[in-house]
Amino acid sequence: MRIIQGILSCVGRLMISIIFLLSAFGNKILNFSSVADLMAAQGMPQDEILGIPAHKYLLCGAIVFLILGGLSVAAGFKARLGACMLLLFLAGATYYFHDFWNAEADQKPTEMIQFLKNLALSGTMLFIIANGAGPGSLDQRKKFKSKRGDNTHGSQGPDRKKTSNLDSKSPKPLHNLRGTTPDADDQSTQLPG
Repeated sequence: MRIIQGILSCVGRLMISIIFLLSAFGNKILNFSSVADLMAAQGMPQDEILGIPAHKYLLCGAIVFLILGGLSVAAGFKARLGACMLLLFLAGATYYFHDFWNAEADQKPTEMIQFLKNLALSGTMLFIIANGAGPGSLDQRKKFKSKRGDNTHGSQGPDRKKTSNLDSKSPKPLHNLRGTTPDADDQSTQLPG
């Protein structure tokens, strides 16, 4: 059953990530100038920083978030961080580009569907942030290996060392101490009775 869960989780993470990766590679990188112009038309900041309009920096940041976040979720490596990146992207993109409340009457249904799609994807990102990437992820394997490694050292290493230290400090074995009285030079006191 665990293998099936791992496979389904991997396929699910890939399916979630495809929309973000294709958006970055198939749209934003290939059509950088036209997407930047659309961003400017939607009211994104256009102040120049080092001679480059701010909305182009924002587009570069969005591309980075889409690629790193998409790959992170797909692989399940630092998936919570990747989901945070994608959630931030979705929040900005939804507010600026799918604001159905400001759309013209003929565009409202389309923008509402896009808004709800982004809302569902945002919920998916919140789910990953809350629960992690799940079985079959690199995060899960790392966690499993660290737990397995901690248990090995924790149960045999230090306990065995403590026992040997106790044995080496006492001059007599513990099982031979019954019925004996302390030596005269011993610092302990004998209880009456």
